[in-house]
Formats: sequence, structure tokens, C-alpha cells
Amino acid sequence: MTVLDVRRILSGICLAMLGTGAGAASLPRPQHVVVVIEENRSLKTMEAASDLPYIHQLAREGALLRNYYAITHPSEPNYVALFSGDTQGVTDDSCPHSYQKPNLAEALAAKRMSFAIYSENLPAVGFTGCGSEDKLYRRKHNPAPDFTAVPRDDNRPFSGFPADFSKLPAVAFVVPNMMDDMHDGTPAQADAWLRTEMDGYKRWALKNHSLLILTWDEDDGVDGNRVMTVILGQDVKPGNYDQQLNHYDLLRMLTDLYGAAPVGAAAQAKGIDGVWK
Repeated sequence: MTVLDVRRILSGICLAMLGTGAGAASLPRPQHVVVVIEENRSLKTMEAASDLPYIHQLAREGALLRNYYAITHPSEPNYVALFSGDTQGVTDDSCPHSYQKPNLAEALAAKRMSFAIYSENLPAVGFTGCGSEDKLYRRKHNPAPDFTAVPRDDNRPFSGFPADFSKLPAVAFVVPNMMDDMHDGTPAQADAWLRTEMDGYKRWALKNHSLLILTWDEDDGVDGNRVMTVILGQDVKPGNYDQQLNHYDLLRMLTDLYGAAPVGAAAQAKGIDGVWK
């Protein structure tokens, strides 16, 4: 092998790292990632609550990001930002919206990786209405139908969350309904929902190189928009982590895990490192 050959190989490695994010080389490649998004509570509120045994258990078992922030208020722009790296100019919880903008689903699809969002009480696959008749589902908590390039099949009811977790898409968002996400129901009700609906996947993820991520869209106005965010998985080092992060860093991590192009403002985000075994 000549010196020129070596230079070409090294150049190719550098270009590959630039294309997928400098931190991507040190990240695991999970079989599956499930991101559960809860509503309107700060880290301070969650840690002070005495009726959240399961959420506190998750925080002990995983990487607790203690300096993680939402982007803005109210709810909807945070969901849009986490999905597309931009609030897309939305400043309220209005509906409907339509964007022809890059997003997480497109970025993953470009790498032949799958995505779906599972919304509790979504009336049907691909439903684009602003809410369900029972008022338990709200499109303001579901960014998928806002983006014209996202296939309708990526927008699924939570009833379709597979019992065989190996059949999950590479990345899935899970959005509980208005009672189970702490918006209209109590935190204790959301805690019980998480144990009932997500504990099976959590235990599976800890044995199958997959991730469960629990986060909140925004805080409750008492902690500067700092929210609890926990990452659990077989390749995660449990503990408390203090680096300052936000929804764009989480979005950057989700694309970096699969070598996909970063989306929107996530291209300037640092992602999440230091939590991996």
C-alpha cells in the first residue's frame, strides 16, 4: 500500500465522520428506540413528587439528564421542534398546519431506517383531524401529520404498538392521551400508565440493545423550562448527567445513532454523549 493509498483511506474516513456527525462514531447502534413524551412538568416537580414510584425507578435505572430543557412554550412547538429541528414558526397549539420541511422520519428513511409515532386514542392510521371525538387525542401533540412528506402509515394509534418488540420501527415516538400524559390527568395516573404500557418494552430493551427514552414537552412554569429526561438501555451507563441539553440535542442523537443526516437546528446541536457504556 502506497502513502497515497493511505491518504485516500484516511480522507474517506474523515468525510464519513463529517457526514454523520463527529460523535456518531462513538455511539451504539440500537436495534430500536422508543421515545415517550409526557406533558407539562418540570424536573423539579417530578423529583419532589411522592406518588411517582415507576418514574423514579426509571430515573434510577437509566441516565438522568438533569440539565435538559424544552425549547419554548406551549406544547405544540416543542413537539414540532423535536421532530424537525425547528418550531416552524408555530407559537401556539393551533391546528392544522402543513410543512414541507426536513424531519426525523425523512432523515431515517434516507438511511432505509423506519419511523412511526404511536398516539393513544388516535382514531385510525393516518388520521389528520385536529382531535378525536372523545377529546383524548389532540393533533397538537402529534407532529407527523403536519409534514407532507411523512407517509400516513407512520402515523399510528397506540393500539398498534407491537407486542413483539422486535417488530417496532427503528425509532418510535409514543404519545399517551390527554389523561395519561399528565396534561389533564394526574401525574400518578401517568406513572401507572407508564408501568402498565412501557415496562415490558423497558425490560426487553435492557436485554436487546435497545433504548427507552422518557421526556417531557415543556415544564410547568416553575423551573425555567427544565424537564426530566431519562435514557435507559443495555448500552447506557446509569447515573446523573449535568451537561446542558435540549430537544435539539435529543433529535441530533436520534439521527446520529443511525448515521442519518441531522435535521434543522439539530445540525448545530452537540447531541448526547457520555452516557454510553
